[in-house]
Amino acid sequence: MTLFFIGLLEMVIVTTWTKVVTKTKVLAGGAITLVNILIWYYVLETIVNDINNWRLVLLYAFGCALGTMLTTFYFANIEKKQSAKIRDQRS
Repeated sequence: MTLFFIGLLEMVIVTTWTKVVTKTKVLAGGAITLVNILIWYYVLETIVNDINNWRLVLLYAFGCALGTMLTTFYFANIEKKQSAKIRDQRS
C-alpha cells in the first residue's frame, strides 16, 4: 500500500514540476527534480527487490494515475479562478 501513496505523491510532484518548468522557474524545477529522482530511486529499489510481485506495480500505477488526476484538476481550478478574476477586473 505504501507504493500507492508514493505513486500519488510522485505524480503530484511531476505535475507540479511540469507547471514550474513551463513557467521557466529554474530553481524550483531543479529542486523538484531532485526530490523526484529520490522518490524514483525508492520505487525502483522496492520493485526490484520484489520483482515478481505485480501487485506492487499495480498499486503504484493506480497511485500515479490518481496523483496526476488530482493535481491536474487542482491546477485547472486555479486557472479558472484566475481567468474569472481577470474577466471581472476588466468589466
